[in-house]
Amino acid sequence: MSAIAQYPSSFSVRDLELKLRQVRLAHPEQSLPSPPSSDSESSSPQQEIEESYFLRSLKECLAIYEEPSRARTESLSLLSDEEVIMLANNGNIATYALEKLFGIDQLKRAVRIRRAIISRASSTGTLESSSIPFENYDYSRVLGACCENVVGYIPIPLGVAGPLAVDGKQYPIPMATAEGTLVASTSRGCKALNAGGGVTTVLVGDGMTRGPAIDFPSAIQAGEAKAWIDSDDGHEILREAFESTSRFAKLKSLKTAIAGRTLYVRFATTTGDAMGMNMISKGTEKALEAMQKRFPEMVVLALSGNYCTDKKPAAINWIEGRGKSVVAEAVVPGHVVRTVLKTTVRDLCNLNVKKNLMGSAMAGSIGGFNAHAANILTAIFLATGQDPAQNVESSMCMTLMEPTGPNGEDLLVSVTMPCIEVGTVGGGTVLAPQQGVLDMLGIRGAHPQQPGQNAQTLARIIASAVLAGELSLLSALSAGHLIKAHMAHNRSQVNTPAASVPVTPGAGLASRV
Repeated sequence: MSAIAQYPSSFSVRDLELKLRQVRLAHPEQSLPSPPSSDSESSSPQQEIEESYFLRSLKECLAIYEEPSRARTESLSLLSDEEVIMLANNGNIATYALEKLFGIDQLKRAVRIRRAIISRASSTGTLESSSIPFENYDYSRVLGACCENVVGYIPIPLGVAGPLAVDGKQYPIPMATAEGTLVASTSRGCKALNAGGGVTTVLVGDGMTRGPAIDFPSAIQAGEAKAWIDSDDGHEILREAFESTSRFAKLKSLKTAIAGRTLYVRFATTTGDAMGMNMISKGTEKALEAMQKRFPEMVVLALSGNYCTDKKPAAINWIEGRGKSVVAEAVVPGHVVRTVLKTTVRDLCNLNVKKNLMGSAMAGSIGGFNAHAANILTAIFLATGQDPAQNVESSMCMTLMEPTGPNGEDLLVSVTMPCIEVGTVGGGTVLAPQQGVLDMLGIRGAHPQQPGQNAQTLARIIASAVLAGELSLLSALSAGHLIKAHMAHNRSQVNTPAASVPVTPGAGLASRV
């Protein structure tokens, strides 16, 4: 074989770039510096490509970067990725500020360079060449809104359960999850609910909350402030200040409590189609400014004093509600319970009492009177751009079952969820894939005629999907299908072959129930 035959017939510019990069990283002392000349802007594209193959010295790169006659964005465009990395490692460029320095048109390059910097500084050095994707993503939607120090994105499988009839309208149920059987089993629950005419929902409350902690010199003064807030005059002054910050923020209630000389005030407000944390925080801050004019000695310790309560289990949320409070109800015919769910109304009702009600009470649960509401809710949260940390209170749920109809042959089932915290504008809903899911549901963005209706519809869909998931899992437990379904659908096919086929496909759900 000739020497020429050992090499590929074509050798692209990209191949050359990679080879030269390997050489200069292995032998940086052999790299040929090629700083741009004073008239570099008039150099040919080919010359710029060739110059980018060689790593210039730190001094030269710093001179290019700090040239006062150019904007930093323009100076960075004259440097190769490796040269920018060198400046960052030397402390001349802040890694967290790459997007700001590169500008809106070079966001992907900023992410690529950050990956390299972090990778080379880590003990494993795997990030730069890892399978964590970063191409083909609109980082302009992330910048200043969703995440910092971005190095890519994490794809999660998106499945669709259903459709499910909710208040007379069919909805697909979008679920982003890595848990096998979850979508399949929720679909089985949807089938059973649809057979009985679908789900009916009732919105019993709508109000996001914020509960600041306020210190006073003494308990007496804290008590005076509490009495003022509870009075008509105090309430009106705080309401006017609060509502001046947004046309959507309408103060619904003020709940006060005292511990020693610290006063807690729980503001509750409607927030339109936004989940509303930013909106209510802004309004609360304005109301406290008005309150301080009356009580100048007060000290606001924290805008959130954990009396809200956000992202933590709390009885006040379970009792008072937070976000959207929804009840979803359905009647499942007895023959559907037997043929689709493979169990009986009597067995389901008994299991629900012993597991969801008595078992949760024995565990001292707060709002955990359900089988796995968090499974379905979190999957929909991820798919629709909600804050997944708010599943802590949003998945609070009580599942109830009782016989109904002639001779108790049919099943009346409901879920009560007082704290579904969702929105269709702001937060993760600005991301394109999540917007696509909201489009699929017909609730993207703000409702044009009735502010808040889109977010309320999403809450109704979530509660109805939770109802489907509860019905299916409890049926699987009652019929003894859970383990078989997980062996078939929720085991790694790479490491462990499927051991069995469930009696009812998709009957089993999460192993953590």
